[in-house]
Amino acid sequence: MTERFRAGAGRLCLDFIRTLRYRGTPAELEELPDEAAWGAWIDEFGPFSSPVRPLVVGDAREAREAIHAVLTSAVRDPVRRRLNRFAALPVPAPSLAPSGEVRWQAADPAEAMLALLARDALDLVTSPQFARVRRCAGERCGALFLDTSRPGTRRWCSMEICGNQAKKSTYRAKATAG
Repeated sequence: MTERFRAGAGRLCLDFIRTLRYRGTPAELEELPDEAAWGAWIDEFGPFSSPVRPLVVGDAREAREAIHAVLTSAVRDPVRRRLNRFAALPVPAPSLAPSGEVRWQAADPAEAMLALLARDALDLVTSPQFARVRRCAGERCGALFLDTSRPGTRRWCSMEICGNQAKKSTYRAKATAG
C-alpha cells in the first residue's frame, strides 16, 4: 500500500496532528477532508481496519485540535474536557487468531482510534519525553516531532524533506553570495 499520510514524528499522536499540514500558513492543507480520508488514516496507522459503517470526520478533527492544543501548551478547560472525553472511549482489544497472529478488534474502530490517540497524547505530555517535542525548523513546515536524537538537537521533522530543503537553500545562498 502506498503511504498517503506522513509518518515518523515519533509518536502516533504527533503523526495524527500532522494531518493539518502547514498549520497556520497560507498553504495550510487539510488531509482529513472527509470520512474516506479518516478511514484511510485509520487503515494506515491503526492496529485494525477502518469500520464499514460511516465515520464522523468531525470527531477526528476535534480530537486532532484538542491534541495539538495540549501539546502546544494551550490547555484550557474545554480542551482538557474534550481530550479526556476521547481518552475515555473504549480501546481496541487483542485476540489470538487461529493463525497465531494477534488481531485487534473494537466495536467502533473509529472511536477506538480516537481513544488511542488521546491516550497517547496524555501519556506524552505527562512523560519526560515531552521536553523533547520540537517544532520543525523548515520554512514552511512547523510540524511537531519527538526528537529522539542522542544530543537532542534535531531541527527538522524529516531530514529527507525539510532538512534537505534547508541545506539546498543554504548551499544556493552561499553559491550566489560567493
